[in-house]
Amino acid sequence: MYQPVIPVSGIGGWRFLQATYDRQLASHSENPQVRADRNYLIGKLSEPITTEDFLNDKRLLRIAMTAFDLGGEEWKRGFISKALTEAADPTSTWLARLNNSKYTAFASMFASATGEIKLSEAKVQELAAAYNTAAFELSVGEVDESMRLALNFQSELPKLIGTGTNETAMLYRILGDVPVRTVLEKATGLPESMRKLPIEKQAEMLKAAMQRTFGIDKVSDLTAADKMDKAVQRYHAVQSVQSANYGTSGAANALVLLGGSGSGLGPQASLNLLLSNR
Repeated sequence: MYQPVIPVSGIGGWRFLQATYDRQLASHSENPQVRADRNYLIGKLSEPITTEDFLNDKRLLRIAMTAFDLGGEEWKRGFISKALTEAADPTSTWLARLNNSKYTAFASMFASATGEIKLSEAKVQELAAAYNTAAFELSVGEVDESMRLALNFQSELPKLIGTGTNETAMLYRILGDVPVRTVLEKATGLPESMRKLPIEKQAEMLKAAMQRTFGIDKVSDLTAADKMDKAVQRYHAVQSVQSANYGTSGAANALVLLGGSGSGLGPQASLNLLLSNR
């Protein structure tokens, strides 16, 4: 069974993963369990299926939700049913108020006013490809969780920002997406303790930190390729410094040496030096 290969942690490992991503994804997609789940999804959704049968098929629901990065939430059957019902009602504002791009995309795909889900062949293949990607990235997380978070950040941030109607909505979506939020908190140096503050204050702090760190005027500017790359690299740099306390990687060991006796650089100074080159 194929497992993702990430030879080192930190920025070096991230660059290796980026360079080999397509090849590793293709290999992982042929794992027996991934292939079996993908074929099950295609077989079930290539024909019309009632919404009730869709919700009652635990395996199908798991695979479908994984494709939308909602794996592990398939037990929320009542909530999922509510999302599908509201998505089928053109007058409903429930999903807009929910402010969750993943559930909105999922519900939009499977909502049916007639109670019967009918997907085109193109949509089924799109779902199958999305499942391949999600399954691969989950496996990446089993090897190195920081790499999974970085991959998720790359794919999800444009969706969170792209669906926002204003700056506040975008910031609230980011704050509500824990993986994306985690990357940005570390990349900008924001403390996790800020999560205890009122949401309005959190949004204000996050926007100010992003403007300061990435030199952007608007939240939407963060989706520029160079800004996203800077965010991921800063995230990995911070991870490496934090890991230095335990000596868990080559990058961490190098930072330990920088912070050792006689060097004149402590951990924070080492972090500043490393980040100044990003």
